[in-house]
Amino acid sequence: MSSAFRFTTFRVLTPLGIFTLLAATTPAPPPSLTTEQLTARMSTAIEGLKFLRCTVKAQERIEGTIHQARSIMKLTYKPLRIYIKNQKGVEVLWLAGENGGDAWVYPAAFPYVTLSLDPNGKLMRSNQHHTALQAGFGTISDLLRTTGLRQDNSYSRSFRYTGDTTLQGRTNHVLRSDFPQFRYVSYKAGKNETIATVAERFGCGAYRIIERNDLTIGEKIPEGKVLQVPNGYGRKTILCVDPKTYLPTLVQVNDDKGLFEKFEFNDVIPNQPIPLEEFSKDYKGYKL
Repeated sequence: MSSAFRFTTFRVLTPLGIFTLLAATTPAPPPSLTTEQLTARMSTAIEGLKFLRCTVKAQERIEGTIHQARSIMKLTYKPLRIYIKNQKGVEVLWLAGENGGDAWVYPAAFPYVTLSLDPNGKLMRSNQHHTALQAGFGTISDLLRTTGLRQDNSYSRSFRYTGDTTLQGRTNHVLRSDFPQFRYVSYKAGKNETIATVAERFGCGAYRIIERNDLTIGEKIPEGKVLQVPNGYGRKTILCVDPKTYLPTLVQVNDDKGLFEKFEFNDVIPNQPIPLEEFSKDYKGYKL
């Protein structure tokens, strides 16, 4: 079975550097908008999405190497439906409550047949930071979210509105997190602990836990096993927000090794109804 349909094919690069963006940012926010107002409006905008079309450019560090890709995405919410196609022609279709929870995947490579794969399974989840089910802005919502399970909410609370910048020819609000205390800490797994629960406990995402501890996707963590876990999602994080839609246009995360990931959202069309047939395997133009 070819590795060409691994979800790693959805990675993307954008040339904008974090320091270029910071240099363009005004030194102080205007008094008309506070950090709390900006984060609340962004969260409300994300939670209020019913439909979303966008193109996503992404850049992810995998085992020390930056991988890149470009994907078009279509999503509906409640129920969740996801269609993704990348620049290599790989297609993914996932519909809530259908196909036994699996995604339909056309690999655009041998064996050139549509496969049914678990979006959280090893094959689709291997060597990538996020799952297909996190398409859109789900990961960004997690950056600012605080929960009762979190051992420390310092990272989520470190974001500050630092002013505006120009991105893609448009003014954007900038949320910035400086978290110099970012580091890996030891954590002893509890009973029935999973990679997902540890990631939620530290708000660090699953990928670096898997990578640092040489774990396998879906692996059960033995009680008492000591893991090395990041104490936050990043050391420096930049989040740009469209002042018209209050939806993110860019997120860039740097950690102790430099660039960890970067996603840029273009051609964003929120809440314009998408015909149901566009979430069908038989839709014209799809190879599913």
